[in-house]
Order: sequence, then C-alpha cells, then structure tokens
Amino acid sequence: MIEPAPTPRTVPTELAALAMGVTPATIRKWASRGKITRHGGPRRAEYDLDELFALARQGERA
Repeated sequence: MIEPAPTPRTVPTELAALAMGVTPATIRKWASRGKITRHGGPRRAEYDLDELFALARQGERA
C-alpha cells in the first residue's frame, strides 16, 4: 500500500524568520530565489518547517 505524502507543517513568514534567525525579508528573498517553497494564499505566505530545518542543516544564512 502506498502512503500519501505528509502534509507540510507550515508557519507564517515571521515565525519562519524567527526559526531561522534571519529577517522576514530574507525568508521572502529565499522563496523568490527558489531556495524554499512558498505555501499559502496571495495574502498569507507560509513556509514548511521541515524545508527550513533542512536548509539550516546545509548551513544557509543571510
């Protein structure tokens, strides 16, 4: 049996920035450059915690 892909655990921009130790502008920049995936609607951007933590493990910083 094939299991469905897990639903991403997402947080808003401000919390993503806090988790990564960067500014919200940096989170938006990373998303625009394709380093992380932007989720949510046109008025509410959210980011996957697992994706952010994987980026942190790679040593990404502002």
